[in-house]
Amino acid sequence: MAMQLEHSFTVEAPPEQTWALLTDLKTVGGCFPGATVTEADDESFAGNVKVKLGPIAVTYDGKGRFVERDDGAHRAVIEGTGKGLRGLGNAGAKVTVQLAPDGSGTRADVLTELNITGKPAQFGRGVMQSVSDKLLGQFVSCVESKLAAGEAG
Repeated sequence: MAMQLEHSFTVEAPPEQTWALLTDLKTVGGCFPGATVTEADDESFAGNVKVKLGPIAVTYDGKGRFVERDDGAHRAVIEGTGKGLRGLGNAGAKVTVQLAPDGSGTRADVLTELNITGKPAQFGRGVMQSVSDKLLGQFVSCVESKLAAGEAG
């Protein structure tokens, strides 16, 4: 099952500071709910993520990398793939992030092209959208707290 999910969020930090955090794969990966980053460098990362979809919890072992990164324009494309443990299918995502100044803060537009196979695919777009909305909310809270901590330091 393939689908596109669109999200936008605003944080109270300048674009440069927000960009620095969002491109620090180890730090930002740890902000994703249920994710554990096991290795990361400037270009790629590996780890696992546990996601609850309806009545089932799926753990994906995966890796990802920047396929495009424009530090000047604050735009990046990250590709990730995951293999579901216990034969629960695979997941792939291509995430495009674009930052823009927004008042005293930064607006981030995120487009996710998601491709899911196996049992989780049966839940359909509605469940995927609501799960991704919830996960993004938790992710943004984490990013905001890290940016605030950075400002204080």
